[in-house]
Amino acid sequence: MESNRQKKISKILQQDLADILQGAARKGGLRGIIISISKVSVTTDLSIAKVYLSVFPSDKGEEILAGIKANTPLIKHEVSQRTKHQLRRTPNFMFFIDDSLDYIEKIDQSLKGVDNPINSSK
Repeated sequence: MESNRQKKISKILQQDLADILQGAARKGGLRGIIISISKVSVTTDLSIAKVYLSVFPSDKGEEILAGIKANTPLIKHEVSQRTKHQLRRTPNFMFFIDDSLDYIEKIDQSLKGVDNPINSSK
């Protein structure tokens, strides 16, 4: 169960990270790519923040994730500059692709399409 402090910090980090990553994508000339932060969960000691990203189009996800991981120190520095009045220490970031939307899409397609086990003829 997350404490109120963890929830507040997660919210702050989510907003700042979304802002930073979208700005970096624009500066980097990544047109037509949308990066959103679907969830941030912070450990109880506030030392690690797990950041779940949604990337559209999703086939660019791994490439974008690799770029973000390579730039994690710069991202952490930028976040610490933005949150210096709210947080004493900036947590270390761990980035992951949130594939729950792809999973939902596959289920939706299966239910609509020929793969539907409910509609299959006997």
